[in-house]
Amino acid sequence: MTDTAVLEIGRHALQVALMVAMPMLLASLVVGIVVSLIQVATSLHDQTLTFVPKILAVAASLFLAGNWIIHMLVDFTRAVFEAVPGMLG
Repeated sequence: MTDTAVLEIGRHALQVALMVAMPMLLASLVVGIVVSLIQVATSLHDQTLTFVPKILAVAASLFLAGNWIIHMLVDFTRAVFEAVPGMLG
């Protein structure tokens, strides 16, 4: 296995990890900003008010994007397993 192959697999793994995490992170970011704007408008500054909406948004995004996430992870795993014999020989 060459250094280039290891770096390529690592780069692809980081890319897949970013793509898999993005729906949940974006949902949490958007809900956090909206809740923060509502807190500023109402002068209600309680830190615990952001947790429940964020958890619900992350759960909803995971539910909606779950099939796509599983396909991304399975495709990456399959590609790595198919590439290993060629790297060893």
